[in-house]
Amino acid sequence: MEALLRWAAEMGVSDSPSLASPSGATSSSSSSCLGRSLVVAEFPDAGGRGLAAAHDLRRGELMLRAPRAALLTSDRVTADNPRIGACVSAHRPRFSSVQILILCLLAEVGKGKDSVWYPYLSQLPRYYTILATFNDFEVEALQIDNAIWVAQKAIRAIILDWEEATPLMKELEFKPKLLILKSWLWAFATVSSRTLHIPWDDAGCLCPVGDLFNYAAPDDDTSLEEEDAAEVMNCQQKNKMSDSSKRLTDGGYEDANGYCFYARKKYRKGEQVLLGYGTYTNLELLEHYGFILDENPNEKTFIQLDLDICSVGTWPKDSMYIQPNGHPSFALLCALRLWTTAANRRKAISYQIYSGSLVSTENELEIMKWLISKCEETLQQLPTTVEFDESLLIFLRKIQNSTSWRTDVKQSCFEQEFAVFLRVHRVELDCSDLGPLPARLLRSLERWELAVRWRCNYKKTLTKCILYCASSVHELSLQRNQQ
Repeated sequence: MEALLRWAAEMGVSDSPSLASPSGATSSSSSSCLGRSLVVAEFPDAGGRGLAAAHDLRRGELMLRAPRAALLTSDRVTADNPRIGACVSAHRPRFSSVQILILCLLAEVGKGKDSVWYPYLSQLPRYYTILATFNDFEVEALQIDNAIWVAQKAIRAIILDWEEATPLMKELEFKPKLLILKSWLWAFATVSSRTLHIPWDDAGCLCPVGDLFNYAAPDDDTSLEEEDAAEVMNCQQKNKMSDSSKRLTDGGYEDANGYCFYARKKYRKGEQVLLGYGTYTNLELLEHYGFILDENPNEKTFIQLDLDICSVGTWPKDSMYIQPNGHPSFALLCALRLWTTAANRRKAISYQIYSGSLVSTENELEIMKWLISKCEETLQQLPTTVEFDESLLIFLRKIQNSTSWRTDVKQSCFEQEFAVFLRVHRVELDCSDLGPLPARLLRSLERWELAVRWRCNYKKTLTKCILYCASSVHELSLQRNQQ
């Protein structure tokens, strides 16, 4: 890490606006690009390694700037290597921008210490936990059909992209170890989970040090108090920010300065500084970034809906879901109200439904009872319960930190499940090797745990929905009896 921060400083990356240089040349003799606004820190319960505030940060304050020269982009790699540039140009119509960036990343990895980005590349994770890295056992552990389909689709897409790009990699004489699917998958996961948006390339860029920020889910609380608004205005004037950056959260590429990161809120010294890069559901976070949030305000839980429910109105299917608190979304509630209304009355009362109003007490009771039945049916069809999943999660975390895992497995109630897991990896529970779990099994355990966490959260949301609807039924029944 020290080598990375020293190299980044030489490339012009800095957390001090007065020291950063748009050209990429450092204007400081500092041995680190951090220490003035940010420091590297460990957050075991919140993303692992990340960036903390070196002092109290104001909302909108410029925290970090990375000049264009420090960014790993496909245009920079192809410009530095004419042969790669010529091959990519010749084949460009056949490949996506992501495939091209992956090729460029692998080309730089193949250069080893000769790559200008070697100090950065050597610090990248050796493995990832995005959905495309899941094996069949881990995919099936998701249990929910839609999630399994998303994972399988991601895996198929990666294999297809790799097969398409392999002839070009051979033409460029990539090293054999870089030609295999495992290397392509690693590069794809790096691009998927670490790139930042740039205006001239849909694939984005890899930003050394800038990709150390951990994720914060955006929410609807974007209002500013008067004091905050004054601070924002001061930061705007001080940092001479362009119009495109006036939102003053997170950051973006600015023509004159490179990639700039701003504090999305006030941070106290030592507090983890987070980056919000989109509103994602947990399944989307797992697919693209390899993690999930136990408290995700943007989570959407979908249940199987009949075609006539989806087509009864104009609401998109992805807008009909159950919210994290168990309440049906506005679109789902409206669709069900319209669906449970007699067909010859729908046109007459559609304006009432679209405004969010109840049709009638009886209509609302029917909807709530239908949702209870649907959620209960969905939960009953799944092979495990919330309680089982919660116990399994405790067990999996224990095994990952165990020094005598075989004893712990045999003393648990999950010996059968773990035996299946071991067979997938061609390991027997009763084999003579008593050493710790190999690294490849620990990595698989991490992905298995993510799958169980995802499905457990899914089931908890359905349970909340049942409780919410049951409470609504009780209240509506009382209102009806009082009328």
